[in-house]
Formats: sequence, C-alpha cells, structure tokens
Amino acid sequence: MENSNTLYPLKFKPILKDVLWGGNKLRVLLNKKDASDQCGESWEISDVPGASSIVANGFLAGNSLNELLEIYMDDLVGESVFERFGDRFPLLIKFIDANDKLSVQVHPDDNMALREHNSWGKTEMWYVVQSEPDAGLIVGFNQPMDQEKYLKYLNEGRLEEILHFEKAQEGDVFFLPAGRVHAIGAGLLIAEIQQTSDITYRIYDWNRVDANGKPRQLHTDLALKAIDFRPIKNIKTHYKPSINQSVELVKCPYFTTNLLEFNQVLEKDYGSVDSFVIYMCLEGEFIIETFNASSVEVSKGETVLIPAEINNLYLKPTPQAKILEVYIDSAS
Repeated sequence: MENSNTLYPLKFKPILKDVLWGGNKLRVLLNKKDASDQCGESWEISDVPGASSIVANGFLAGNSLNELLEIYMDDLVGESVFERFGDRFPLLIKFIDANDKLSVQVHPDDNMALREHNSWGKTEMWYVVQSEPDAGLIVGFNQPMDQEKYLKYLNEGRLEEILHFEKAQEGDVFFLPAGRVHAIGAGLLIAEIQQTSDITYRIYDWNRVDANGKPRQLHTDLALKAIDFRPIKNIKTHYKPSINQSVELVKCPYFTTNLLEFNQVLEKDYGSVDSFVIYMCLEGEFIIETFNASSVEVSKGETVLIPAEINNLYLKPTPQAKILEVYIDSAS
C-alpha cells in the first residue's frame, strides 16, 4: 500500500451481525443487500480488534481501516486525534435493527475499562432512524436510586419495576454516557455512534434463553461497579431541525454529532476541526466532491469516512438528503 496517493472519501464493507433480536430492516430500509432476516447490526466503520473495516472503493479497496491508520496516521484522523488515540480508530459506527428488545446493560467508563479490560470505555449515542408505533427504549431509572435499592430489586427479580421506559420515534436522540443503564426496545432502527469498545455488562435479559435453552451470561458484579446512579436531567436530547445547515445533536469529549438536512449544494470547510469526518446517510442521496476532483456518490444506508487531510468539499444532494455528520472536536 502506497501513501503517495491522495486520500479520498472512503466507503467500507459493512460488517453484518445476525443476532436473536435482529430483523430485516437493514436490508429492506437501509439497502444492506447481504443482510439476513435476523440481522441486528451493521458495523459501518469499525476498528474493534478482530473486526477492522475493509475499504470498498478506490485504490485502497481491500485494505483494513487499521492498516490505513498505520500508514496515513494524522492525515487520516487529524493530528490531535492521532496524538490522543494513536493507531486505533476511536469510533465505532453502527446501524442497529431491534426486532425484539435488547438486554438491559451498562458500559464502563475509560478508567474502569482500562483497569478491568485494558480497553477504552464506552460512551455512545442513538439517533432513531425509524420506529414502529409505541416503540421505545429504557434509559436510567424511574425513581431515585442507589446501590442498595438497586440490588434489592435485582435480587428479588423485580428490576423491570424500576427501569425508565421512554417512547421513541424517528428523529429522537439519546445520549448515553458510560455508566448509564439502557436497553433498545423492539421496533426501533437506530444509528449508533460510540467509542471503539465492545465491552458490555449485561444486567438483565428478560428471562430469555438461547437456542440451547440456557440464559445468556449476566455481569452483575462488574455492572454494579459501572452504574452511575445519579438522576438524569434530560432523558432525550432536544434540538431544533433546520434545513441546509448542521444542527448540533451531541457534543462530548469522544465525538460531536450533527444532523444535516439539505436540498441545495453545500460547501463544507473542516479546516478548523483537525479530525476525520463521518457521514451516515439516513435519507436520500448526495454526491461528495473534493477539490482534488474525486467524487463519491452516497445513498441511503451508506456511511463515508472523510480523511482529515480533506478540509474542503462540496455536498450535492440528488435532490435532497438527510445525514449525520460526526467528528471529534479536540476542544470538547
């Protein structure tokens, strides 16, 4: 692999994962033609060990994201990002189809993850792409909670009584810092942005059993160390949609995510960001044109990585598009 060629907007082969709770929306609604009827996750951009995304377009096709990072370093991710995260791409980008509810779970913060797993923690966010009537999810608790009270309900098999259920519909945004108890409910198609970590502590799995009649493993002790019992001020993130300009959804030390709906040509200048940029196409189609004349078409359900060395580009809708715009702001 040569690094003398100019970087360009990169597409990757989705890493598709069949799970007990998966469905067919990744194929039917997001055009993942190889997804099965029980596909729950499409890992769009991943550098999780053992699951590094493979480039699907251009002269770098066939190379892994991790290989690109080793060669291109800060040209790919930005100087401040490379200094902070080194040779591991810092974000895991997914689409999730929950045909059935997921387990109730929690993720460790960076300190706990480093201590227990020599890994990064897992702060994440959800954007609801599509929802069935009355679909919802679990975020936090429905009453003041502490460790003693939580253990009482858990040990008595009454955990469901203290979990907060929130209805969710298209366009809803939920920010989930490490330590926040959560579960995706049935009937939701979600875009997920998270730290590069696959560490999940399963608290409760609705008394389900696997194909062999056995319940899935729970991680009660580790979860207890990870849970943040403080009350949550805002279960749902509030924002005001606007056309033809980026609208901030979440800004945290690990990622900034904006919503961008546009029906006219936009010129984007990322010169001050010092980060890669990721586009997740939620609706419509558009063309990315860079100043070195490379052009990439993007359709609904596709995700594109813009290398940090590309500061200026044009987004041309055909005729309109809705995307998530993700990057790491070193000032956060």
